[in-house]
Amino acid sequence: MRRAIFAVLVTAAGLILLLSFKPHEVASAERPPAAVSGGTSGTQGDPAPSQDASGGGSSGSAARTVTGDAVDTRWGPVQVRVSLSGSRITAVEAIVVPDSNPRDREINSFAVPVLTQEALDAQSAQIDTVSGATYTSEGYAGSLQSALDKAGL
Repeated sequence: MRRAIFAVLVTAAGLILLLSFKPHEVASAERPPAAVSGGTSGTQGDPAPSQDASGGGSSGSAARTVTGDAVDTRWGPVQVRVSLSGSRITAVEAIVVPDSNPRDREINSFAVPVLTQEALDAQSAQIDTVSGATYTSEGYAGSLQSALDKAGL
């Protein structure tokens, strides 16, 4: 009798745990994640790097601004603009982020500054994903890599 009660309780607990499990969504196999794919031709964004008032001569230390491709994420596009001095990243600005609802704005209010600091510290698109903002992080890294590719870095 005790074994039967124990078996019923363990089965019920296991069933409750199983029903409360929330799996993560799997990315589509058709298109690799934005952070892996880097820049792709034929997507939105500037076709070529834009130059600032310095004229963009052949000097290796010319300051310039490059806009990366817009990377579509589950919650909306992400696009960044990078300011460079020679091959050094001096600033990164998120010009498009998902903002269709208050939760998007809340997530991006803490994620974008962290991603920007990560990019400045790393001096590349090899940045860590911000917990709770995975899609935005992948889009940010993908757009950043696109801008760096356009700049020839």
